[in-house]
Amino acid sequence: MAAIEEPSASQRAYQLIRDGILEGVYAPGSMVGEASLAREFSLSRTPVRLALGRLQQEGWIEIFPKRGALVKGLNERQIAELADIRLLLESVSIADATDTQRDDIATRQLESIEEQLQAFKNEDLPRFVDLTIRFHRGFVEAGNNSIRLELYDRLADRHRFALFASGETLQSRCAEIIAEHRALVELMRSKDIEGFGARLKQHMSDSGALS
Repeated sequence: MAAIEEPSASQRAYQLIRDGILEGVYAPGSMVGEASLAREFSLSRTPVRLALGRLQQEGWIEIFPKRGALVKGLNERQIAELADIRLLLESVSIADATDTQRDDIATRQLESIEEQLQAFKNEDLPRFVDLTIRFHRGFVEAGNNSIRLELYDRLADRHRFALFASGETLQSRCAEIIAEHRALVELMRSKDIEGFGARLKQHMSDSGALS
């Protein structure tokens, strides 16, 4: 049995810092330091420095020499742009899907909705975030287009960041979000492609382009 390869120190630092940014542990506008992060993760400063450089390239932080790294977030325009791209990818994929593909995805989507509801009841925001990202990804999967799916996956970190940043809003809209997700699945199963696109656009508008 092959041994499971452990991530390198720099990869581990990258994952820990990135997760902290996406989940709101390191809030937008705050400064994080190389030395303090190294102590927090029990790592040397070199892998942390490499991780911060990678995160700067991805646009999540801005490094200021001798001062630390400024955590950046998504502004309203970026969130709106995220919604536009997601709407396009999800709607076109459902339009391209066969009846069999839509039925297969619908079964899985309905199971996901029940899990989403349980996550809300348990006040488990990380679980709900994971589920809702996979839920919307399912609409893209239905179109069976690997390039679209690759593009959608590149948006996952931005989607995750936006969801965690609006955790209280999501919890307050629990019933509405679940109802909207059910409606999307039913429109997909009924082959109402135009209705699906319109409902998805409204859903993103109602939830701030997030869920």
